[in-house]
Amino acid sequence: MASGTRPILSSTPLQVLLYLNSYYFAAFYVAEILMFIYKGVLLPYPSDNLALDVVLLVLFLGLETLRIFYGWKGNLCERSLASVLSLLLLLPCAALAVYYLLLQTFVLRLEFILSAVLLCFYGLQFLLGFFAIHSFARSKVY
Repeated sequence: MASGTRPILSSTPLQVLLYLNSYYFAAFYVAEILMFIYKGVLLPYPSDNLALDVVLLVLFLGLETLRIFYGWKGNLCERSLASVLSLLLLLPCAALAVYYLLLQTFVLRLEFILSAVLLCFYGLQFLLGFFAIHSFARSKVY
């Protein structure tokens, strides 16, 4: 290594996982919209509950977009603050994934599987994000 250069600390596995999660969440979101249409037409879904589930899905989209953006930028720019913010946004996203996994009025088997896979993504991202933040913080010279 040449003098004056510093090692690259950004986590490649975390970056790949964020990239894959962005596509997986897009597929998850489209599948949820289609399943809400299916449930709204064929099942005796109370309109208030359906409206709540759709509003939470829109909120989920916003939170997940912010989380992936801050995780992506925090990892590539080796910024601890953006990465910590991404990990903090992971908590409400995981809570919403658990809601779609277990707590909806009607939970289809496909929703259960998709939400469980999403929670696995979140678990891996939490671990890799924590290790990335740890390496960013250790490299800072005060």
